[in-house]
Amino acid sequence: MRFEVRPIDLDESPRPGEVPPAYVERLAREKAQARALPGELVLAADTTVVLDEEILGKPAGPEEAESMLGRLSGKVHTVLTGVALFDPAGNALSSAVETSRVRIAGLSAEEVRWYVATGEPLDKAGSYAIQGLGALFVEAVEGNYTNVVGLPLPLTGRLFRELGHELLGFRPPAGAQPP
Repeated sequence: MRFEVRPIDLDESPRPGEVPPAYVERLAREKAQARALPGELVLAADTTVVLDEEILGKPAGPEEAESMLGRLSGKVHTVLTGVALFDPAGNALSSAVETSRVRIAGLSAEEVRWYVATGEPLDKAGSYAIQGLGALFVEAVEGNYTNVVGLPLPLTGRLFRELGHELLGFRPPAGAQPP
């Protein structure tokens, strides 16, 4: 089994009146269908952070990252990931949204500046990476941890099963190096 990463360049702007769960699911579905080739399964996901019903995507730069982290400081926010699996052979598309809640510690201005200076927050929704240095500031996660990382694995397995595929069957031959 071979895996390939194919970045997609889509307009990720929310549509007027689009609520956050519908937004991430739409993006995942569009990404999955944009690069589909016959004979392949295409898995796509989109993750966002929501605070007070506002979508906090990837920051435009260090200043916006500092602002987002300041807003998240000491608060609980929601992480939403839309996941879509597309099988072009059968024109079958399955998708869903996973939701987790995350509590960020109260952050000092010095901590925020230090973290932003690492560069890690600059390409992450909500300006932090729980799987990296950002974990220093995460006090609690309610829900699936892999969702906060960006690909909720239990949900992904369910989508594969819905389209008639079992993830346990996708493993490299003995001795093969992972892709």
